[in-house]
Amino acid sequence: MLTHLFKLIWNKKKQNALLITEMFVSFIVMFAIFTMAVYSYSNYKQPMGFDYENVWAVNFTPPENIQSSDSVTIFHETLKKTLLSTTQITDVSFTGSNIPFSANSSNTQVNFEGRNRTMSNVYGAEETFLKVLNMQMKSGRWLTKADAESKTPQIVINRKLAEELFEGKDAVGKTIGNDGEKMKVIGVVENIKDKGAYQAIEGGYFRAIDSGWAKGTGTMLLKVKPGTDAAFESKLFKTLSNAIGTNIEIEHLDKKLVSKNKLMLVPMIIAFVVGGFLIINVALGLFGVLWYNINKRRGEIGLRRAVGATGNSVSKQLVMEALVLSTISLIIGCFFAVQFPLLNVFDLPAGVYVAAIVLAVIFIYGLVTVCALYPGKQAAAIYPAVALHEE
Repeated sequence: MLTHLFKLIWNKKKQNALLITEMFVSFIVMFAIFTMAVYSYSNYKQPMGFDYENVWAVNFTPPENIQSSDSVTIFHETLKKTLLSTTQITDVSFTGSNIPFSANSSNTQVNFEGRNRTMSNVYGAEETFLKVLNMQMKSGRWLTKADAESKTPQIVINRKLAEELFEGKDAVGKTIGNDGEKMKVIGVVENIKDKGAYQAIEGGYFRAIDSGWAKGTGTMLLKVKPGTDAAFESKLFKTLSNAIGTNIEIEHLDKKLVSKNKLMLVPMIIAFVVGGFLIINVALGLFGVLWYNINKRRGEIGLRRAVGATGNSVSKQLVMEALVLSTISLIIGCFFAVQFPLLNVFDLPAGVYVAAIVLAVIFIYGLVTVCALYPGKQAAAIYPAVALHEE
């Protein structure tokens, strides 16, 4: 049966070459789309690693008249006491501007003993930062006020960075390098997805906010009680205005996450729309070619029916021809697709590419089958006498 099908395909190789090319291009497009979708879904399945609900972010411009380290410390402590005196706020932490789900970022390259150089996010944090976001320590301890004044910077790294630098070994107590500066690891915290639900987890470390950093710090994270409404937000704005001045912005992390996720889904939606138009065109083209082939082969089909072939066997032959053509295109497509995990293109996990290849193959087979079924059914309905009479 297959030998016969290959002979039929070879006899019409010029016409079939176009179909093979269309299905090859469709496979490559679907492979790219499924790679993006599988990668995003695998990231989405990872736990967030922290609590973002009931956490508000306050961005403000530090007062210009506060310059000395002592005045900055007094300003921060006074502002904290003012905020904690309200019943709705349970914890407050000053931090850097690259808070979760923001557009700001801060990163640098770090290494361990001159090797395993990797890019790491840098976060400024206080002692209360861990409690505000309810992050989980994996080993060691969190930052304290004393760590901000240490001669050797004390840092807490996340599990992702620990795996990249120390390859499964204990990270606590080790010293890592950063642009000529040595930093001591005092703890390892669980990974957090602070870039969005669909973003891959990145390595990072948390460093205590010292007096120099505190002068330019204009961001706070507030842990509020569940059910805190807009009325309190208005009251909070007035309180901050009296203590700080103007240029105050209050944001909710859960709303920032929604906006971040929508922004990250835009490229995927565009890819699906473009891919969808392409697949529709390919499906219509495939359907039209098969329909045209049936009309041109009415004499052949009528002769087969006249010598005893059933309608189902004729329909099966046409569907099998289409599947054989798709198999040829998929073999060519898979050859190119497997180069991505082999060459580690885009530095994605190999499992993502493998899953995308499987999904793209299933999709193309399904598309071809659907496009071939109806023409095959129409071919099965051809009466031998009518077809031979037309010839």
